[in-house]
Amino acid sequence: MPVVESRCVVPVDVNTAFAVSQTTGEIRKRWDPFIREQHFEGGATRPAKGVYTHTVQRFGFRMQSEYVSYNPPRNVGMKMTKGSWFFEKLAGGWRFSPVEGQAGMTLAVWRYNFTCKPRWLAPLAERIGVVVLGRDIERRIKGFARGCEDPVVLAAVEDRRL
Repeated sequence: MPVVESRCVVPVDVNTAFAVSQTTGEIRKRWDPFIREQHFEGGATRPAKGVYTHTVQRFGFRMQSEYVSYNPPRNVGMKMTKGSWFFEKLAGGWRFSPVEGQAGMTLAVWRYNFTCKPRWLAPLAERIGVVVLGRDIERRIKGFARGCEDPVVLAAVEDRRL
């Protein structure tokens, strides 16, 4: 199963980094270049284990995913439950940990794994997928890093904590 991973260090504490990663709506779009649209399904209004989301990717690909873990402020995991014709499976996990010896700094590690279909095309599709998804995840984590320095995003996160 192919795996892609991106990491970065952001100048905020773990709680803030996790909160930024879970923003929604227009605030999420300020930093996340992957998402054109995203909303919770089934009447949910906030993330939690077992909650489903509907996401439209920037090129129009649609996917339903489920939170399979939600452990603020350390990690969150999701898996695709419905999606594009070329992913048989897609799952990802985001982890946040303090940077040792650097107060107020957080290491964010985002890891995704996937398999492609149809099976006969998977060997080639998965090699291409590592490159394409790898670039997308790198672009996304860089956007997250910018969001962790964006005063509008940080103010929205702070407002939600009150």
